[in-house]
Amino acid sequence: MQDTRSPITPPEVLAPHTPLPDYYGNEAEHESFLRRIFDETAPDYDRIERVLALGSGPWYRRSALRRAGLAAGAQVLDVGIGTGLVAREALTLIGPGGHLVGVDPSPGMMGEVALPDVELVRGRAEALPRPDASSDFVSMGYALRHIADVNAAFAEFHRVLRPGGRLVVLEITKPAGRVGTAVLKAYMRTFVPLIAKAVARRHDTSELWRFYWDTIEACIPPESVMGALRAAGFADVQRHVELGVFSEYTAVKPA
Repeated sequence: MQDTRSPITPPEVLAPHTPLPDYYGNEAEHESFLRRIFDETAPDYDRIERVLALGSGPWYRRSALRRAGLAAGAQVLDVGIGTGLVAREALTLIGPGGHLVGVDPSPGMMGEVALPDVELVRGRAEALPRPDASSDFVSMGYALRHIADVNAAFAEFHRVLRPGGRLVVLEITKPAGRVGTAVLKAYMRTFVPLIAKAVARRHDTSELWRFYWDTIEACIPPESVMGALRAAGFADVQRHVELGVFSEYTAVKPA
C-alpha cells in the first residue's frame, strides 16, 4: 500500500543571533572561530570568571538549578559543559545517586573539567550523541548564543529527556532599557577585557569577552527563545530573571 502521509517538515533554522562579520564570514568560519577561541582561553576561563562574578557564580548557578527542579538522584545532561561550572553545582544537588554527562564541542574546555564521576562526550547541541529518553534533566549554561540552530538544539533536548524531564537554559540577556544596556555594554566591552588581560596567565582572552557582549547585543529576544521551546514540544515554559540580565528559561517534557 502506498504511504500517503505528508512528510514531516523540519523547523526552520533559528540562529541565536544575527551574523557577526567582525569575527567570521559564514557558518563554517563561525564554528572554527568558536573552537579556536574556547580552546585557547580554556586554561584561564575559570580564573577570570571568579574575578568577574566576585565569587558569586557558584551560589547563583546552584540556586538556578534548584529553581529549575534539579533533585537528588537525577540523570543529568549538561550541554555546553565548558570547564564544568554548571556541572560542579549540579553534582552537589544530585548526590552520589545521580549521574552527569557533559557534552561540548571544545576539547580544550573539557580538558579543564576536573570533576569526579563525570562522563565527557564531544558533541554539539544540535546533534547530541545520547540515546532517546536517557536524561531526567538537561542544562545549558551560557552557551545558547554559541550554537548554530536554536530549533534543532531544543528538539534534541526534547528527544533526550524522559517524559516528565526538566530543562533549564541559563543565559545573559540584554537589559530592556537604554541606560542598562549602555552600562552593561561598557562593562563587557571595556572593563571585562581589561580585567581578563590582567588576570589571564596563558592567552589574551579579551577577544572572547568582547565577542560575548556582541552576541548578547545581537541575541534573539526572550520571547523567541520561549516560543522555540514551545514549538519543540515543551510545556510549562517560563523565564525567571535575576538582576535584569540573568535569564533562566525552564520547561518540562510532557509526561
